[in-house]
Amino acid sequence: MREQTHTAIPLRPIAIGLLPLTALLSGCDRAVLHPAGDVALQQRDIIYFSTALMLLIIVPVIALIITFAWRYRKGNGATYDPNFDHSTALELVIWSAPLLIIICLGALTWWSTHLLDPFRPLNRVSATRAIDPKVKPLVVQVVSLDWKWLFIYPEQGVATVNELVLPADRPVRFDMTSTNMMNTFYAPTLAGMIYTMPGMRSTLHAVLNRPGTFDGLSANYSGAGFSKMHFVLYGVNDRGFESWVARVKASGLTLDTNRYLALEKPSEGVKAMYFSSADPTLFDRIFRRCVHPGTPCMSGMHGGSHEMPKPEGAIFKGAAEKTGESQTPPPGRQPSPAPNSHQER
Repeated sequence: MREQTHTAIPLRPIAIGLLPLTALLSGCDRAVLHPAGDVALQQRDIIYFSTALMLLIIVPVIALIITFAWRYRKGNGATYDPNFDHSTALELVIWSAPLLIIICLGALTWWSTHLLDPFRPLNRVSATRAIDPKVKPLVVQVVSLDWKWLFIYPEQGVATVNELVLPADRPVRFDMTSTNMMNTFYAPTLAGMIYTMPGMRSTLHAVLNRPGTFDGLSANYSGAGFSKMHFVLYGVNDRGFESWVARVKASGLTLDTNRYLALEKPSEGVKAMYFSSADPTLFDRIFRRCVHPGTPCMSGMHGGSHEMPKPEGAIFKGAAEKTGESQTPPPGRQPSPAPNSHQER
């Protein structure tokens, strides 16, 4: 009889290899699974509920795989029926359970898509507090540049780069656009990811429920400096927000057209910058792509409220707009290619 040998698997390299994964999961747990904003909290609950629904299928399937492998293993004496080909009860279980899960996930997706639509104003500050109709949402204009974030507070008349400060428990409306490249505004503890695109204006309604210091980033690759395109999100109380605005107003820098054009140039790893005043028309001119002197403003799109310029191609024109005869002969009447039009190389 030949002696069998077993090779022990070293556990230390495996444990070391799992350390980066553990670090990543800890970061996810801190930002996504323990959010500081009500919108992000609702999104987290959807993740939990969706995962639980899917586990209703995954766990029984894994259990059945183990059970069948053990029960019908060789030498166990299980009954073998080669003529078995159908069981109505088994078919009902196999198909009805996944179908019910899919219906539940579809209903959850439809409900959450409408409830958490970023363009939809908030109807609550938290799970226990409704929106006070007397409280006006704070407006923050967000511009993604290469490779930094510009935040303009039109009501306060100030602007910052790579630093976003929000008062806790006050609804916020973000108006977002981009200068050159498509980016994604993402503050995991606040709300979901929203794209920023040149010539378009996106909207996000959110609220921060507790003070703290949080991370924000661009989640869409946009070039060489993308990896350093981060910003810091500070949650403060109302008094802290007023103090911060006063400190920014004392910075002395003005965000006018010339300074913006200098800021627009690509740069990486930019530290926080503060502007005591900002041109009130700047965001709209960035959105309409006419910041440079002499550049005509283009039409933009904001949830359908602005008309985009109509394409000139005939495929986009109505029947009344199509005039003249077609320049393309009908099928079967196209001229044959010239004999020497294709040469062998």
